[in-house]
Amino acid sequence: MEQMTLDATPPGGEDADTITLGLYAERAYLDYAVSVVKGRALPECADGQKPVQRRILYAMNEMGLGGNAKPVKSARVVGDVLGKYHPHGDQAAYEALVRMAQNFTLRYPLIDGQGNFGSRDGDGAAAMRYTEARLTPIAKLLLDEVDMGTVDFVPNYDGSFQEPKLLPARLPFVLLNGASGIAVGMATDIPPHNLREVAQATVHLIKHPNASLDTLMDLLPAPDFPGGAQIISSPAVMREIYEGGRGSIKVRARWTIEEMARGQWQLVVNQLPPNTSSAKVLEEIEELTNPKVKTGKKSLSTEQQNLKAQVLSVLDAVRDESGKEHAVRLVFEPKSRNVSVDEFANLLLTHTSLETNVSINLVSIDNAGRPGQRGLVAMLLDWIEFRKACVTRRSQHRLAQVNDRIHVLEGRLIAWLNIDEVIKVIRESDEPKPALIEAFKLSERQAEDILEIRLRQLARLEKIKIEQELEKLAEEKADLEGLLADEGKLKSRIIQEIRKDADTYGDDRRTLIEEAAKASIDLKVPEEPTTVIVSQKFWIRNRQGHGHDAAQFSFKTGDALYGAFECKTTDNSYWFGGGAASGKVFSVPVATWPGGRGDGIPAPSVVELNGGTLVHAFAAPAEQAVMLAGTGAYGFVCKAANLDSRVKAGKQFISLNAGERLLPPVLLSATDDRVAVLAESGRFHVFMLEEIKQLAGGGRGVQLLPLDDGDTLLACVAFGPDDSLLVRGTGRGGKEREEILKPLLLNERLGKRGRKGRELDIKFKAENLTKVV
Repeated sequence: MEQMTLDATPPGGEDADTITLGLYAERAYLDYAVSVVKGRALPECADGQKPVQRRILYAMNEMGLGGNAKPVKSARVVGDVLGKYHPHGDQAAYEALVRMAQNFTLRYPLIDGQGNFGSRDGDGAAAMRYTEARLTPIAKLLLDEVDMGTVDFVPNYDGSFQEPKLLPARLPFVLLNGASGIAVGMATDIPPHNLREVAQATVHLIKHPNASLDTLMDLLPAPDFPGGAQIISSPAVMREIYEGGRGSIKVRARWTIEEMARGQWQLVVNQLPPNTSSAKVLEEIEELTNPKVKTGKKSLSTEQQNLKAQVLSVLDAVRDESGKEHAVRLVFEPKSRNVSVDEFANLLLTHTSLETNVSINLVSIDNAGRPGQRGLVAMLLDWIEFRKACVTRRSQHRLAQVNDRIHVLEGRLIAWLNIDEVIKVIRESDEPKPALIEAFKLSERQAEDILEIRLRQLARLEKIKIEQELEKLAEEKADLEGLLADEGKLKSRIIQEIRKDADTYGDDRRTLIEEAAKASIDLKVPEEPTTVIVSQKFWIRNRQGHGHDAAQFSFKTGDALYGAFECKTTDNSYWFGGGAASGKVFSVPVATWPGGRGDGIPAPSVVELNGGTLVHAFAAPAEQAVMLAGTGAYGFVCKAANLDSRVKAGKQFISLNAGERLLPPVLLSATDDRVAVLAESGRFHVFMLEEIKQLAGGGRGVQLLPLDDGDTLLACVAFGPDDSLLVRGTGRGGKEREEILKPLLLNERLGKRGRKGRELDIKFKAENLTKVV
């Protein structure tokens, strides 16, 4: 195929450059990716803002919408932002403005919104023509120094205005309010933190640049969410996140128990985890108490039915009483006052978003303009360097202003001392400016200032006032020069300002930090005798009690009994896969299966076979010993508990070579002490059970019988010294035949495991071997 190219120079040019379409697309997409990462999705570590947020705040500041100003329509703000700085969609800009005004989204809102700015239940804000906005007092920490030479300004999108590249944040807002965003190839989820704690950690790091993370975490232990709640993850988990910059913590709601009349009580949730709303919790409760049939299923699963019954057995009613008085108030009433409070709360935490994971991904753009994932210490050090640069530039800017003012005042002092001569020179000279400069040795700046003063002002100039101002300016100049010359003084000034801001705007922590175990509910199943009935097509059901007559069991047409296993309701049932699931074992609690005299439910609807099939099953107590063998004549012994699996997809437990199948599991009794194996070729051998290895972790096991090429193991049976075995098969004409192997014969065949054995002296082809019960 001819390679596609794009001309980089006009046609007809000599040696026209070309570029492959693939390379062109790669470069174009890379440019787009960088634009999204740096210009839209990720915050700057310096001021914690994305470009749209920074432009909104700067535009509002330029409009004079400070904390004491009268709010204006949000539409006016959005229009100013779009027209001057941010040529994008108005809805996107308004959504960014709304987010900065939501006290349930930002820990320290930067915009004071008047009107409907949405709710934590997911309700949207009113249209921008109905709402009003102004800056909050804390926004001053981002904007007050913007005109003091602290940051660089760049032309806006059309070059008609200047906008700041960054805002001179006086505190690390990237940690105070956090951020979330999805870029190309990376995303960010920075949680909010408490202002006082961030200030303390920052001050400590300024004083001790090599401070350890553990020391900082004593001052800044965890995030502080706007809605409060409780962080139950361990300090070790939090440390790992702050060190590597990524992870997740578990956060749960906080509640109180309100006592009512006649001993009744109710559980009232008043703080929710982030990204959880009252509406969401109510939807989850509705799904638990009134579940829907899953796609592709004809009826509710056993798990859904059991969960519904469990919830309805303890929960009587739930109400959302949130409003102006209470931002969050979810009321849960128990079925009875005798319901355990802990069990009731655990049930709600386990099955709803009242307990949830919160992802943390500390990705931001550093001072060098590089996006990346950084730990807590690196983020704070980045901000400290930025703040040092801001204070240095602010001091230099102010020093230039002070020097200029001193220079002007010195000129005025000269004018005051020589006021008559100054007036004479101005009156008699055609060009007073050069005349003043020559007569009094003034600079152009000083002469210009004197000429701009009205005569009556010049006449009233007071030497004392000028000298007093000069004295103050000299002190300020010395202070600024000392600050710029001594990094220690610079650090002290930054620390002083951080502490002052923390005193002014700091508040108490809202989120409780208290380690706790993840909520879980174990269904309490009464321990009762039951019989698990399994059909050949692996439909399964429970029949209460033991000692049932198997002949009385009924099955669907074309189905029959596979096995009936007497056990208890607290035991597990075990299922063995074939085909794509060969060697896998699945465990399902016996109590999961329906009771009664119906047909039960198909086991494949409960376990995830992923294209495989079921070949064998049994139910037994955890301590039951089981012998597992394959047609390749390898096997091992294990406990039923070793087969337990926590997931529906089961676990790989038995190693089988290609073409091999699993023989029926053998449940060992207390009297079983030997094993008989029968090959398809007719070879038969007996050896002691103790020669088979016990493998708790599964595997292939040991060789039970050496096989010739093309031969397979037909049966593997465990029995006791007084037991007989029954061989079944077909004789001439396909007639079914059987023969009993007495203990005397079995003892004669007893040998060591791994021997080839001998053929049985029978007149038919053996097909099956079982123990005579």
